[in-house]
Amino acid sequence: MDTLTIKISGMKDAGCVRTVANAIQDLPGIGYLEISLEKGEAELEHGKFISPGDILQAIEDAGYPASC
Repeated sequence: MDTLTIKISGMKDAGCVRTVANAIQDLPGIGYLEISLEKGEAELEHGKFISPGDILQAIEDAGYPASC
């Protein structure tokens, strides 16, 4: 699995973290996932079936600007 750290803007509370987590976990091949509200980032492991761009798109579709 590949490790990826993503900067996420706009998260304000635990509800935002849950929304982002659900968006990421709905994708295939997601392993470890940790989201830090304080740092405004997510650290995760993903399989070869999904690209970092797909993960960024899922977060943005949930309403949060994201970048690697």
